[in-house]
Amino acid sequence: MEKLQFQFIGHTVEKISVFYGIFLIIFGIFISLISNSNSLTSYIPTFFGIPVLAFGYLSMLYPEKKKLFMHIIVLIGLIIFLGGLDFFRGYPNFFENFWADISKLSLLISGLLFTYINIKSFIFIRKNK
Repeated sequence: MEKLQFQFIGHTVEKISVFYGIFLIIFGIFISLISNSNSLTSYIPTFFGIPVLAFGYLSMLYPEKKKLFMHIIVLIGLIIFLGGLDFFRGYPNFFENFWADISKLSLLISGLLFTYINIKSFIFIRKNK
């Protein structure tokens, strides 16, 4: 009997974590380069992407430790979402610092979606034990 696995758009959460980590790494580098930023803070998406990618890959490599790795990943996803809430601190002058606000908004939206997918996966696993 095949073990049921949660999937989102045809991919497991481990694979989505790897894709999301790669996205964050590339996005952080891209934003930093396009904005000509000399600040390390422009690489915040990259700094979050590295552990998401690493733990996503480790969860595929070591399935017996998947539960631990995925809990770490969802915690990082939640931190990404919460960090993206800093976007609202710019109210009422949204996009005054265009690239920084684009980065924060991207973290907010992608972090929320990523956390949601992971929570749905946890619920799926609990229901199908």
